Amino acid sequence: MIIKQEFWYWPAGQNRMLHIWLPDDYQYTNERYPVMYFFDGHNLFRDSDATFGKSWGMKDFLDQWHKKIIIVGMECSHEGNERLNEYSPYRKRMFGHVLEGKGKQTMEWIANDVKPYIDRTFRTWGHREATAVGGSSMGGLMSMYAIIAWNHIFSKAACVSTGVFWNLSNFRRDLSRSEINPDTRIYISWGEIEAGKAAHNGNPEYDTREARSIRRFEKELQERGASTYLFFQRGGRHCEEDWEKQVPVFMNYLWF
Repeated sequence: MIIKQEFWYWPAGQNRMLHIWLPDDYQYTNERYPVMYFFDGHNLFRDSDATFGKSWGMKDFLDQWHKKIIIVGMECSHEGNERLNEYSPYRKRMFGHVLEGKGKQTMEWIANDVKPYIDRTFRTWGHREATAVGGSSMGGLMSMYAIIAWNHIFSKAACVSTGVFWNLSNFRRDLSRSEINPDTRIYISWGEIEAGKAAHNGNPEYDTREARSIRRFEKELQERGASTYLFFQRGGRHCEEDWEKQVPVFMNYLWF
């Protein structure tokens, strides 16, 4: 069952659509469920909603998955480059634009508005052990930021095509300031094609700037007590079609 509902996004003074997945038997039981929050929620379930006409196929996966969960997909702005602003917690230059970064406000909105609403409205397990976050590209960046800076809220994160190389210094700074619970689980992925050519014709699983940055940062996360899972996607591109193939991998890792 998918519910689409507008929800006030105060950082922009506009509504944002929530795409909420409930188990098909939700209304016939008294069960409570863990919750996973996703960025770019319009790309999760239906091709007809997806930006480029291809979703992650999350509905098909959940229909056959052996576990039950509530998914909350949070839609972003579709106006110009505003998505980049909403999904960047850092001030940075990207694609010729300077992003002031509303990502911290976006996280405050999720933690203080969206999550309390979901916990009030649906039968959830609201504690951090049953709360996860996920996303790809800028949504992956936000997921990494969330699991580091908001670790008291989220215990699990799917950080898909996050671009660790471009954000490594910021991630390191945030990690140095944060308390990381030892039950934290973090999935980090990157694709062969999106990461560029390996240096000196080396192995792209290890020798691109992104691969080196991810492996370096993974060690730092592990030193702080987090469990990690790295996934290198051979032939992986920066697109929903390839991210869909990762859904079973990160869902089964995070919700073991």
